[in-house]
This record gives sequence, C-alpha cells and structure tokens, in this order.
Amino acid sequence: MIDKINVDLTPFIWLDIFCVQKGVSSWVWASERFLVLQYEEDAHTQLLIPPPVRSDFQPPNRGDTIPPPTPCENLPQILKDKHSQMQASHIGLIGLGVMGENLALNLARNGFSVTGFDLDGNKRNSFAKRTEGLNACAANTLKDLVANLQLPRRVWLMVPAGAPVDAVLKELTPLLNAGDVVIDGGNTLYRDTQRRMESLEGTGILYVGSGVSGGEEGALNGPALMPGGSSEAWPLVRPFLQAIAAKADDGQPCCEWMGPGGAGHFVKMVHNGIEYADMQMICEAYALMKGLGMTAQQKSAVFREWGQGELSSYLIDITADILSHEDPETGNALVDMILDTAEQKGTGKWTSQIALDMGVSAPTIADAVFARTMSAVQPERVLASKLLKGPRPQAVQNLQEVLPKIQKALLAAKICAYAQGFALIKAGDKEHDWQLPMDKVASVWRAGCIIRAHLLEDIRRAFAVQHNLTNLLVDDHFARLMAECQQDLREVVAMAAMNGVAVPAFMSALSYYDAYRTERLPANLLQAQRDYFGAHTYQRLDKPGKFHTQWPKASKS
Repeated sequence: MIDKINVDLTPFIWLDIFCVQKGVSSWVWASERFLVLQYEEDAHTQLLIPPPVRSDFQPPNRGDTIPPPTPCENLPQILKDKHSQMQASHIGLIGLGVMGENLALNLARNGFSVTGFDLDGNKRNSFAKRTEGLNACAANTLKDLVANLQLPRRVWLMVPAGAPVDAVLKELTPLLNAGDVVIDGGNTLYRDTQRRMESLEGTGILYVGSGVSGGEEGALNGPALMPGGSSEAWPLVRPFLQAIAAKADDGQPCCEWMGPGGAGHFVKMVHNGIEYADMQMICEAYALMKGLGMTAQQKSAVFREWGQGELSSYLIDITADILSHEDPETGNALVDMILDTAEQKGTGKWTSQIALDMGVSAPTIADAVFARTMSAVQPERVLASKLLKGPRPQAVQNLQEVLPKIQKALLAAKICAYAQGFALIKAGDKEHDWQLPMDKVASVWRAGCIIRAHLLEDIRRAFAVQHNLTNLLVDDHFARLMAECQQDLREVVAMAAMNGVAVPAFMSALSYYDAYRTERLPANLLQAQRDYFGAHTYQRLDKPGKFHTQWPKASKS
C-alpha cells in the first residue's frame, strides 16, 4: 500500500504497534497529530508520526486500542500536508529591524525555525541574507507567514508600540484560529496590552505582552524576558522563550511568567523607569568627577574598579568602556564630542505617571525623566550659563578621599531607586491582583537586561525570604547598606550643591530616604492649610474621625 504512494516519507517517524482490534477492513485514520495505517491480513498497525508539533503528544504503546477509524481516500495529499506541517516554522516574527533579526538568529541557534515578515521589502531581503543557511525564511505577506507556521501558531510582534501594533493585529487576527498565540514584545503601555486582550475575548486567540530587555546584544545572545497575559499561552511559549533567554549565574533562565493581563509589560515599564534613574545617577557621578578635574581615562579606570564590587552592573561596565573610547577624528575622548541632549521613548515618563496615579512615591525615577527634558533645552542652557550666577568655586578636594564617597553615594542612591521601583510593582500588583512573584521579578533581571547588577541577587533573596516586604529599605541587608552609605550620600549632595553641580537623582534619593525614615512629616501643616482654604478637613492624632476648623482670618498680604 505504501509503496504505491508517490510521497517522500523519509522525514516521517515510523512506529510499529500491534493493535488489539482485528478483522477490520484496511483503512487510514488521520488526526492533526499522526496518521494510522492498518492492514486486515495481520491486524498490524503502523503509525506515521511527524516530529511532534505539540508538547503534549504521547505515541500509543504496543497493544493500545486505536480510536474509531475515519476512512481516508486521499492518503497522498494528507501525507504531503503532514510533510508541509513538519517543514513549517515554530515561530512567526513580525518586524525585522535589528531586534527582530537578532531574536530570529537567537531562536535559530537554539533549534527553533522562524518565518519573518516586515512591510519593508528591504528589511525582508536583509533578513533573508542574514539568516541564510539557518532554519529561517522571510514571507512576502502576513498570509504567507501564517500559512507557514506550525499549529498552534505562535506569532511574535517586534513593532513600535502604539498604533503600529493595533494595525498589525487588525490584519493578523482574521488569519488566526482559536489556540494560536500572539506575543507583543515591544515597549507597550500595559493598559494597551489589557485593552487588546479584552478585544480578543471570544476569539480563542491567546495574547501575551512580554517585556524584552537587553537591546540588540541581548536579543542576539540572550535577553531578559517578562511575559504575561493569557495564562493558557505560557506552556506554548515557555520552551522557546526560556531557551533564548539569558541565564543567570545559577543557570536559571531570565524568563518567568509575570501574571495575567498587562503584568509583563507593567514589570518592563518599571524596569525601564529604574533604568532611567540608574543611568542618570551614573551621569551625576561622572559630572562630579569632571568637576574634580579628572580626565576621561581616569574616570574610566574608576568606573572599571567600581564594577568589581557592590556596584557591579552592566551600566557601570559600559560606562567604563565609553569613557575609554577615543574619537578617531579628533583624538579626544569621544564622550566629550557628543552633544549633551538625551532622548527618550516614553517608558520612564509612563513609570512616573503611573506612580502618581497609584499614589507611589518614585521621585528619583521622575527626576531622571526631568533631567532628560532639561537636557533637551540645550540652547536655553547655553544662554543661561552666561547670565545666571552660581556658587563661589570650592577648593579642589583630595581624589583619594572624595571618590570613595561618590562610590558609596551612588550605591545608596541606586538602592533607593530600586526601592521605588519595587514599591510601584507592589502597588500595581495590588491594584490588578496579578499575584506577581516579586522574587522572580528580581531573578529575571539578574542577567540579560540593561539594569542587570550584583544588587539584584540580594533583592531576589530579600523577596524570597519575605514576599510581603513593604519596602526594600527595611530589609535587614539593605538597611545595613544604607546605614553604611547614607552619610556619604549626604556629603556628596552637599558637595554638589556647594559647587553648583546638578545632581537631581542623588538629591531626590536622599530626600526619599529621609522622608521614608521620618516618623512625623510636616504634612500636618499641609493638611491644615488645605482645611483653611478649602474646608477639606483633617484627621487628629488623639481621636478618630474627620474634622474642620473655622480658622482665623489671614492678615492682609
């Protein structure tokens, strides 16, 4: 029977079993997972099985009863279709910029086949060339991409956040079936992820909003991934997401399920907010060193040394690299030739806005965003520098004394920024009931992502020991670190103020720390003021309830 079928069966896996059913006419039974051929003469059955597309596939054992048969008259076509399914890709990737290309290369390197698509024909051609020889190809249309995917289909979007995602989904979803998975890997606002999940209700299409951190290098060699959304999708995407993710020092993949709804993109948003703060604080340390008369090479050496200790992090390492790089055109340090205006893509702003919405204090993150907006008015600053007076120059300090103080100040400020970020994650978790695994959030950030740092293992441990930790600052380990570093932070902030060096992140971190440790803040006066001009009432220390006072008339002013 088989010999008469003109189909290449080489790629299929043959499994011989003896079926307990006997005396049945020759038939073929087909399903989406395998084909069964049975012969009457010896009641012998063979299974024709493509390499498993589904992780739950278990082949029958000898002696198992085959389910009731369905006659199949077009065996050659079925075998061809099955062969085609075997050759189909594991994953479809929409958006073939550098990030998309690098993710495809990462997937292919880890044994997953990829079909890519982009509206830009040049990007499709570039993708085809860069992935030549790998188990990857470019589709000319969305329809072609979908047709070339294994079931259930898994489609990963790497397109700019906002309207482009909606535009792709509008075209893509009619081509998909229930059980297929769409992954949005862009820097999407978590509320948009939740909205899109709601729009897909009733279709059976599973939706995942996944944070992807690590930039171009991370996409290629192992990013940190923060997926969340339809829980039914996790078993379908987990194998390839964890395979391509960065691995921490303990071997664990930096990819864990964050929770339902927009949990994954919320965590990524806060990651980026912390990233804003971390970068700004490093820049402030750099500015202080500049004020001390240090050369770029000297600064590079200091950051390189700091990267060997408690401040060990990706951002410290790349800062050392940047400061040591020479401009081939001028021979100067390249960093000194770069215009001092910083751009932003919005995630830091979102973090600050959501913190305000949720009533969470995150001043260091917000000040890092404002520092970028201040950098953007560079022409105004140039003019103001000629008009506005600053402090009298201070005596040059001993580098051997001041640099360790800046180092500890940076560590203290960094801890405060992380404390603010995790406080915001906890607030988001409480509001949306995501059941976020706080220790796993820290664990995912230990490698691959932009803010990967030595501190994150200590943060992971803190939340593993006490999941309901109210604030990172009250963990025993971090409380001790702050006790060791807070005086240096104060002295560095004072030094910056006396020398006219803007250090908004350092200053706000110190204010956050002092406010958080203060038993009684002056908000009692503030509330009295509100009651005075607006009858907003106040609460008392000595008895419950809301109170209003007829305050004496203000003197004329």
